[in-house]
Amino acid sequence: MTSLQNPRVSAFWASRVTSSPVRYEPGTDAEIKAFATEKYGVKFDMFSKINVNGDAAHPLWKYLKEKKGGFLGSFIKWNFTKFLIDKEGQVVKRYGPKEDPFDAKKDFPKYW
Repeated sequence: MTSLQNPRVSAFWASRVTSSPVRYEPGTDAEIKAFATEKYGVKFDMFSKINVNGDAAHPLWKYLKEKKGGFLGSFIKWNFTKFLIDKEGQVVKRYGPKEDPFDAKKDFPKYW
């Protein structure tokens, strides 16, 4: 396996976290990206909304949850769940929705 050279941050907006019809990220992908860029100065990669739980969950999220369960097992409780993947491509840590994104950044030196 080829190791990666530099850490990157990527965001996948949750279309639905639960089976509820409530959409957790309203708006189009372009609207969400514009909001995040204008309000928070986001500069990292932002991808289209995806399902993160259930049978319709995106395969990437199924993999991440399988490798690092959380308080509720593999279930994603809410938006802003974060995963840290090391330079070898291994899922090494999971951060809950209330954990500060900068906590993950502090862990970069351990795994990169």
